[in-house]
Amino acid sequence: MNKKVAVVTGGAGFLGSHLCDRLLSENIKVICLDNLLTGRLENIEHLFGNENFQFIKLDVTNFIHVPSRVDYVLHFASPASPIDYLKLPIQTLKVGSLGTHKALGLAKEKEAKFLLASTSEVYGDPLIHPQREDYWGNVNPVGPRGVYDEAKRFAEAITMAYNRYHKLDTRIARIFNTYGPRMRLDDGRALPTFFSQALKGEDITVYGDGKQTRSFCYVSDLIDGIFKLLMSDETSPVNIGNPEEITIEDFAKEVVRITKSKSKIVYQDLPVDDPKIRQPDISKAKAVLNWAPEISRAEGFRKTLNYFAKMIA
Repeated sequence: MNKKVAVVTGGAGFLGSHLCDRLLSENIKVICLDNLLTGRLENIEHLFGNENFQFIKLDVTNFIHVPSRVDYVLHFASPASPIDYLKLPIQTLKVGSLGTHKALGLAKEKEAKFLLASTSEVYGDPLIHPQREDYWGNVNPVGPRGVYDEAKRFAEAITMAYNRYHKLDTRIARIFNTYGPRMRLDDGRALPTFFSQALKGEDITVYGDGKQTRSFCYVSDLIDGIFKLLMSDETSPVNIGNPEEITIEDFAKEVVRITKSKSKIVYQDLPVDDPKIRQPDISKAKAVLNWAPEISRAEGFRKTLNYFAKMIA
């Protein structure tokens, strides 16, 4: 029997590369598309000898042509950390709009199942807690973060339009803070920044009073949720994340403790529109996908610490 074929846009990125690994382990051929704007070849170089893996350097905002048959299109291409999308605002908007349009067009042409990597950032600075899929969000469209938040909100809207108008089989994953090996140390997010600062013995910079919260999900749990969503029949958005919530201040203290660092915690002004709370309600994922995260924060941090320590060394 012919193997199924998946196209993964942004497949050389942090999440995309782990997704390529998972699909290959499920006996699915993978065509990885990435223009390497924020993705890295090191994330996928272990796959280059695999006959079921193909890498194509491509900007998905221009066009996507794949000559072979395609069964799944998973659209993960996008700068995903504030430092990236604030530096690359136009590219972020383009990959969320034009890139999603091109990826949907490929899925329509090939009659393939489509999965969009959306984000908890569609909830903006939320007024309800925890965040459920039926909450429409509180996003500032003209603020600096709007380039990412609104790109993903548009991506969800066009995905649902293709589902309703073209009867395309679509999935939407709303991804909450994820961490693990292959994160870039310089991507500007709290977790790699704190680990990097602690391992180097530098001051740990906490923004605001540190009372804002995040919920961190280990990458293997996240990818498991994505795969289960892909194989499900659920077409409306599903939160994929770990509901174990922690304040940024407590998180910084935890990093100092597990790295045995001498770093001091220092406080700086909170960036514009930085969300004050972030916690997924995963009732839907539990009910529809029979999914819940299994890796504890302590275990996930241990695995990630080993990776970051090697990177710094």
